[in-house]
Amino acid sequence: MPRTCLCAALLALAILLGACGDKTPSPAEQATRSDPSLVEADAALQARLKTEEARLEPFGEILRVAGRIDFDLQRVARIGAPVTGRVTDINARLGQQVKPGDVLARLHSTELGTAQLAYLKASAQTELQRNNRERARQLFAADVIGRAELQKRENEYAVAAAELRAARDQLSVLGMPSAAIAKLAQDGEISSFSSVVSTLRGSVVEFKVAPGQVVQPADALFTVADLSRVWAVAEVPEQQADLVAQGQTVDIEVPALGNMKFSGELIYVGQIVDPQTRTVLVRTALDNPGGRLKPAMLATMLIVSRPTERVVIPSSAVVRAGDQDLVYVENGPGQYRAVPVQLGQGYNGKVAVDSGVKAGDRVVAEGAFHLNNQRTGAAQE
Repeated sequence: MPRTCLCAALLALAILLGACGDKTPSPAEQATRSDPSLVEADAALQARLKTEEARLEPFGEILRVAGRIDFDLQRVARIGAPVTGRVTDINARLGQQVKPGDVLARLHSTELGTAQLAYLKASAQTELQRNNRERARQLFAADVIGRAELQKRENEYAVAAAELRAARDQLSVLGMPSAAIAKLAQDGEISSFSSVVSTLRGSVVEFKVAPGQVVQPADALFTVADLSRVWAVAEVPEQQADLVAQGQTVDIEVPALGNMKFSGELIYVGQIVDPQTRTVLVRTALDNPGGRLKPAMLATMLIVSRPTERVVIPSSAVVRAGDQDLVYVENGPGQYRAVPVQLGQGYNGKVAVDSGVKAGDRVVAEGAFHLNNQRTGAAQE
């Protein structure tokens, strides 16, 4: 190689080495290069960041418990036959809207006829004994009979009156209304037909009866329910039972309705643990004006547990990187450190931190994603 070419090459190499040697990294850049968890934010990036202080505050976690929609048992009536008899007519159908007093079915009952006959006999006997008592009082006043005879007539009337009351009560037990009993006493006409009537305003959701069937008072023939309000019930594991209490906020998700959420509060927390399932029953009431919530639908109950003191940060501060959760903590002016954290449950835009961040740390609440991109990009260079 000619001497002039060799000199030129050496001169160019010296210039290149001198240029590289002149670029000395700043102390912040040196710290960033030595610690890959640190990120240096320039002025433009800092303008996009917002930090908040991690706080120690009462925080309630969300308990997810499997449950179901059920009848409000205070708005359900299971209606049976008032008397033993044979079904002659059925007037109700499934889904029919009924009100108290509406006739659901009619029965023919010899038992009812016998009870009406006993009432008429007791009524006649009472009238006879009343007349005997009045006549005895008149005779005693005229000194025709003695006090013992008067007392006998009064006792006979008292017994007859008691038997009449018992016969009237028996008719009431057999389902005869007071107006019908009064009409029976006036007309003396026996009717062996009895009506099964609704005792509640609502819908007929079930009936177990057929024409010609012989039924008894112990048989539940119809179920009438007011579905404008229903219950959501669930069973909380006993390990979490101490975290729930009456009055706590509840959200209910119903898969059959596209996981639509319904909000309420616990109106009941069981006082005992079921020995078979080791759970405690909880319940909330939900308005159901459109009837979309149907008993036996599956549901998930989201219960805000009793608050405990936890370190809490905004949910937006958490960045998922690989298989871990990161939070960027302000390390100094324009400098942020990526800190791995163990998280509890989140609720209402906040999340509890089990480890990694302590109360008082300032975390990046907005813009942590941009910091993470810058950090991972620098690590790949």
